[in-house]
Amino acid sequence: MKIIPIKDLRDTKKIVELTHASSPIFVTKNGYEDLVILTHNDYQQLLKKSVIDVKKNNLSLNNNIIPLKNPNEHYGFIKVGAANFLGDVANVEYNYQEIIKLIIEANNRKIQVLVFPELSLTSYTANDMFFHDDLYQENIKYLLKIKEFSKDYNMLIVIGSYLRKDNYLYDVAIAYFKGEILGVVPKSNLSFYEQRYFESSPSNNDEITIGDRNYPFGTKLIFVDQYCLDLKIAIELGNDLFSNLSPSEFHSSYGATIILNLSAKEETINEEQRRREIIKTISYKENSAYIYCSASYMESTTDALYSGHSLICENGLLLKENELFSAGLLDSDIDLQTLINARHKNDFVNLSSDNEYMYIPFKMEINQPDLTRKISQNPFILSFFDSGKKNYQTIIKMQSYSLLKRFKSARAKKLIVGLSGGLDSTLAFLVSLETLKLLDLDSKHLIAISLPSFGTSKRTYSNAEKLAKRMNVDYREINISETIKSHFNDINHRIDNHNACYENAQARERTQVLLDIANDENALMVGTGDLSELCLGWCTYNGDHMCNYGVNGSLPKTVIREIVRLYALDHQEIKDVLLDIVLTPISPELLPPKEGQIAQKTEDSVGPYELHDFFIYYFLKEHFSMKKILYLAKIAFRDKYDEETIKKWLTIFIKRFFASQFKRSCSVDGIRIGEVDVSPRAGLRMSSDTSCQTFIDELEKE
Repeated sequence: MKIIPIKDLRDTKKIVELTHASSPIFVTKNGYEDLVILTHNDYQQLLKKSVIDVKKNNLSLNNNIIPLKNPNEHYGFIKVGAANFLGDVANVEYNYQEIIKLIIEANNRKIQVLVFPELSLTSYTANDMFFHDDLYQENIKYLLKIKEFSKDYNMLIVIGSYLRKDNYLYDVAIAYFKGEILGVVPKSNLSFYEQRYFESSPSNNDEITIGDRNYPFGTKLIFVDQYCLDLKIAIELGNDLFSNLSPSEFHSSYGATIILNLSAKEETINEEQRRREIIKTISYKENSAYIYCSASYMESTTDALYSGHSLICENGLLLKENELFSAGLLDSDIDLQTLINARHKNDFVNLSSDNEYMYIPFKMEINQPDLTRKISQNPFILSFFDSGKKNYQTIIKMQSYSLLKRFKSARAKKLIVGLSGGLDSTLAFLVSLETLKLLDLDSKHLIAISLPSFGTSKRTYSNAEKLAKRMNVDYREINISETIKSHFNDINHRIDNHNACYENAQARERTQVLLDIANDENALMVGTGDLSELCLGWCTYNGDHMCNYGVNGSLPKTVIREIVRLYALDHQEIKDVLLDIVLTPISPELLPPKEGQIAQKTEDSVGPYELHDFFIYYFLKEHFSMKKILYLAKIAFRDKYDEETIKKWLTIFIKRFFASQFKRSCSVDGIRIGEVDVSPRAGLRMSSDTSCQTFIDELEKE
């Protein structure tokens, strides 16, 4: 550090030497500090310190910038949009007017992040006109008009244009917010013909002049909302998407949750499908949202046709896309919490803050959007069958091959299933048959045992018998009623006392019979318990809770119902039986029937399985808050259940889930099939005495 009087500034050569030898130099006037002189390198370092820094993806704010509390509860949702318009080649004023119209429309639709195509202000196909100063000056004029226009909008707007710097032209994206230019991102990967006009992005961040001001310039810019620090936006352009090391890979690793791509990709046959799959894959791999916006068919068609294809993807899912050769706004809600939670769980690479990235803050209050994305009542079914209904065959195949391995490892000779005529035991029965096919063993190697007792209904008893006999298995019936009565006498329990002992004694006796016969027959007892029951604790400890191997443990009840239904459609010989099982009320059948009908309906006691599976999905897979789960459930089931009913069953779910962990802590072996698993070995890590009070309190605040 050096201090000099202001009069020494006359010797510029000396000043340059001093600055490079001892930067910064403090200049005094009348004995007081007045000016500071820095080298360019020191100035760049100062810029980096004045913006948000990232340390292992946790934001800490420097330069007295503090995160601001957003007064609006948006549950992590933000509405984004891709704006495509029918522009005019090299007609900047016309294109500007179209851009303004779309910004106004986007604001009316509550879009808060809006991206336009590559070189949208001038058009992508202006070609050699890019060299002409008339077009460039018109371009600058309207870039500044957009800056002024944006001041009244609580929206991050990204426009495609081009700029001059150091005697080069750059194809750029310009980020605007409330009358300011936040930064300029140049294109990195230029096609052969683009290199005629533009220079590839420099390796390091710098500054660029627009009008009379300088702005951050470079590919390593991330724009961060101070109201919601999970909203971190980065940009790439066109071919950057298709490069082997795309900028987005680095953007997401340095914290960006939303990637914007301004593109002008010419359309060729099959290009649409390739583009879609690449963007879905990138968003999945990077746990990010990806908004892609391409130039329209009103670009020049001298040599190529542009389609205006726009897509919005989130974590591998295609949320929205437009039809080829269409124009206008495409919008969707992005769930930032889903992206952040996925990064917490996955092997996501977080790079340290020792890098060249600049984190540029802006202050945008995120409004709670009117959700346009569909909230499915059956998110598990959507995720299990997203590639088609035939996916049920893959699920059964996974179950069968896992059972085959255990069968061989145990050196078993047969399989045993307690066949009740309910959904779970039916699927275990079908999986066992498919396993025998893989082993090249006939169906008689499957022992299906009906164990009727006090609560068995005629409907379930009949369906179990029909299914076993039609599939030509070794079918046996053992009525355990007298055994249970004897047991009640032994323990001095009155048979008219229908308490937990009355019910659980039957479940434990069934399990004992099945395991004892398995010992006699050198067989493997196949368990039937499913994910929904395990989460609710709706199983008898050391009763149906136990088996030699469980095939349904990671399948929720709603998915099991769908698998059995689809299997029925492909197997005419048992279609009628399976479809009747699908329609049978779910019941453990441990209480006596009323007038021959099932008296004990599970969903009357613990609540609808469609609701519980919805809760399980968002609680265990997405790790959402109670308030957000309730919010989504109200949307999904708005025409079926009122808020009071949903809240009631959500409260019961949380209480039962926490109270039942001791059952899951010693659950049996079984593979993970979906993304949710409560196995204590490979799935859920949870103490059996964990309190649910924090979650209940959060729900009661709603």
